[in-house]
Amino acid sequence: MTADTTTSAPGGPMPEPQYREHAAFGFPGVPAFLLCLLVLAVGAALVAAGFAAGVVALIPAGAVLVLAAVGAALGLTVVAPNEARVLQFLGRYVGTVRSDGLRWVNPLTTRRPVSTRIRNHETSVMKVNDSDGSPIEIAAVVVWQVEDTARAVFEVDDFVRFVSIQTEAAVRHIANNYPYDAHQADTLSLRDNADEITEKLSKEISERVQSAGVRIIESRFTHLAYAQEIAQAMLQRQQATAVVAARQHIVEGAVGMVDLALQRLSEERVVELDEERKASMVSNLLVVLCSDRPTNPVVNTGSLYQ
Repeated sequence: MTADTTTSAPGGPMPEPQYREHAAFGFPGVPAFLLCLLVLAVGAALVAAGFAAGVVALIPAGAVLVLAAVGAALGLTVVAPNEARVLQFLGRYVGTVRSDGLRWVNPLTTRRPVSTRIRNHETSVMKVNDSDGSPIEIAAVVVWQVEDTARAVFEVDDFVRFVSIQTEAAVRHIANNYPYDAHQADTLSLRDNADEITEKLSKEISERVQSAGVRIIESRFTHLAYAQEIAQAMLQRQQATAVVAARQHIVEGAVGMVDLALQRLSEERVVELDEERKASMVSNLLVVLCSDRPTNPVVNTGSLYQ
């Protein structure tokens, strides 16, 4: 066991894990199995020979060998791929077997299987408030794997449920710290900066589940939307923002086209315009270029000034 210290984690200090995984004492299972068969055969032969020859001393010796072979065979355990066996002897942790196949360990130990396969956990759709106070709906999926079987078994009551609860807590915390939409260029938002924020989410979940011996491989948002009660209002705001941005782009382009037209007229000396006529021409061109409807031209049958 390590010293009873604490490490910082989101939401408060987390206790330092007291158990660390280490390899359990054992042997390859196939040689041990063959040895048990040999001892069992020798013991059975001694018992049979004792009854056949009438030699009473051979019977107890053969029985002891048979019992020893049977007892030793109880230490044989099968470990599946991507699965570990956590061993306890009289309640004490004595090691973990990770090698797949047939293994032999202390027959007096209890062996608890722990899957080390990669798993997915998808949170339910949660309604939370973002940093602006707007209600949003959010859900995420987390890819995780047991890295330390000793911590997973002995540090928490149920490591699968522990990962589930801590993941939902981390998702809520991240959603509360960032807005759904960024109103400033240098602000991260849940909608526009998903990669950066999910990286922060993975880091926070890793800190929360570290004491359970779990490694976070990846996390992603699977659902992100405004809550139903404000979805229509937020849609109108997004549409208004898009219209303003489009109009701004149109005006900038129109001003550039008017400036270019005036320069070309002046360079080619097509027509000489005074300041008043230049202002009128600029006004007419901006109306034509910036209007969202087809313009109706007015044909002037008089002179330039009538």
